[in-house]
Formats: sequence, C-alpha cells, structure tokens
Amino acid sequence: MTASRVVNGYPHVRPAVREKVEEAIKALGYRPNSLARATRTGVSQIGMLYSNASSSNLSNYLMGAFRQASLSGCQLLIEPSQAHPTPAQAVQKLVDAGVGTVILPPPLCDDAAILESLEKAGVGAVSFATARPLEGRPAVFIDDFEGARMMTQHLLDLGHVDIAFVRGDPAHSTAQLREKGFRETMAAAGLTVDETYVAEGGFSYRGGLDAARHLLGLRRRPSAIFAANDDMAAAVSAVAHGLGLSIPADLSIAGFDDTSVATTVWPELTTIRQPIADMAASAVLLAMDLARPTADPGGHVQAELQLIQRASTAPPPA
Repeated sequence: MTASRVVNGYPHVRPAVREKVEEAIKALGYRPNSLARATRTGVSQIGMLYSNASSSNLSNYLMGAFRQASLSGCQLLIEPSQAHPTPAQAVQKLVDAGVGTVILPPPLCDDAAILESLEKAGVGAVSFATARPLEGRPAVFIDDFEGARMMTQHLLDLGHVDIAFVRGDPAHSTAQLREKGFRETMAAAGLTVDETYVAEGGFSYRGGLDAARHLLGLRRRPSAIFAANDDMAAAVSAVAHGLGLSIPADLSIAGFDDTSVATTVWPELTTIRQPIADMAASAVLLAMDLARPTADPGGHVQAELQLIQRASTAPPPA
C-alpha cells in the first residue's frame, strides 16, 4: 500500500520511506501498468506523436484522431517529437504519463529501437502511415508505391517524357516507396530517369523551394514535376510563378496526399488523395483494441487511394 501511494503521488508518506521506495523503483526500472489502470478506471489513454509541425497533413491527422477518441470515450495525449532532443525521449514521456498504447507516425513507426523499447515497457504501438507494415504489429497504411505509379502513369498518359521527381525524407519508408513507384513506372514505359531530374525535398515546403529552383534552373527544364507530397508541390508552383511560367501550359505539377494546400494554391493541384483523417480514426480504434485481451494484436488497415485530377496538369507544350 505504501509503494502504491508513492507511485500514484499521494501525500502522507514519510520522506525517508518515500525515498526508499523511489530508489527501489529506479533500481527495478518499474513502470506502472497503464492497461490495468485503464481497466480499473474504464478510460483508455492513448499517446499520439507527430514529427512535422509544419506539415499540411497535421490538422487532418489530429482531427481524425480527436473525432474517433470522442466517439470511443478514450483520452488522447498528444506529444510533438520535435520538442525533445530525440524522438525516443518523446516516446518515453508518453510512457511515463501512463498511456496504454502509442500511435507512431513516420519515421518513428519504422524505428526498430523505439518499437522494442515500447514492447519492453508493456506499451502497445500502432504504426501510422508506414509503407512497410510488420506482421504481428497493428498498422494503418496506404500503398505508396501504387499511388506514385498512378500519378507517374497519369503524366505519361498526358504525353510527358521529361518528368522530374521531388523526393521526400529518405528516412521515411513512404518516401522510399513513392520514389520507387516513380522510377519503376518510368522504366516500364521505356524511359530512363535523368538523375538531374531527381531533387531532394525532405517533405517540407522549404525543401520543395530548393528542389524547384534546381529543377527549373536546368538548361533543359522538365515539362512536368511530380513532388512526393503536396507541400513540396505547392513550393514548386510558387517558384514556377516567380519565374513567369504558366501552369500547366509551360509546366505540369503534381503532388501527393490531397491536403488542404492542394486546393489553396493556384491552379489547384492534381494529387493522390490519402484519407488521413479516416486513417487516424482507424489508428485510434486499433490502439484501443490493443487493450482488449481477445483482440488481434497485428490488425492491419489499408486505406484506398484516389487520383484527383485538377488544373495543374495538362499535355506538355507543343
């Protein structure tokens, strides 16, 4: 009973006794069993991390999770990983707060060390938007390769052959598969990708600006640029406008995700729709399932993609 009072922060414990209990807790590496606590209180606590505060995906990610948490009667603890020296420390903060499960976005969902640390702590993990769902681990994902294939084929069908690609953060499995989808679709069409037409964008708007300046500064400019997310595609559009290029008459631009930025730039972006809000809601449901002894611990949810054609793509200049 005394140990329980110390662990739960109750007063009326003699300082000398509290110190002994805290030393024992530290030596044993003890962590409270958050799932047992949730069973007693009837409330599930789910930790949720995000890694890119400037991403146009963030609002849909959070709102989808909030909506489902409200419907399901669970509590969400949100933690930005960028607020900590390392992502592992952000995860540990949620573990220390007593969450029963954690939703991990890229690239955290692909970090073997983080997944292992959560397993040792007895905390479940749901991989969100990973491109490589693991057997036995719950995950919500899309087919990133197929999405990139669809968009590349769309540009090829319009008649483009000089297609450039702005890649995302190489630490993300999603970025790797989107680039692979682009390259293999080009190869299937009998086209060799000019490496000067592949630029680093890091999934950020600023990275997209740098990539666009490089690509549009080439002596032989591409007729189309496919960016691995909408933020980078919007940056390409901004640089193109600054150079006096007409979109899509002089340059076609395509993105990926169909975030709000896709319809706030002009012209609106052709993109691949990824239902982020619905995926976040599914992640919350999977996280709650981990607290149920009879649940399938490795449940996978694959969301459907859709190519959304808007005004930013057209046949290449004659």
